[in-house]
Amino acid sequence: MNKLFVSIAASVLFALPIAAKADTIVEVAAGNPDFSTLVTAVKAAGLAETLSSAGPFTVFAPTNAAFA
Repeated sequence: MNKLFVSIAASVLFALPIAAKADTIVEVAAGNPDFSTLVTAVKAAGLAETLSSAGPFTVFAPTNAAFA
């Protein structure tokens, strides 16, 4: 029982710093070159500001290969 608690507690502690920094959808997509076409389309559609605000949002993000 103690090993399980320690394992769960360690998982939560390691997850906290990652969860504290929440990138926006636009930031995540812009940081990955495979999504450059999507980022261009989002900006052209005027959606960058919206998708950078508080969500929640669900985005089906095709890669550049999907646009090709």
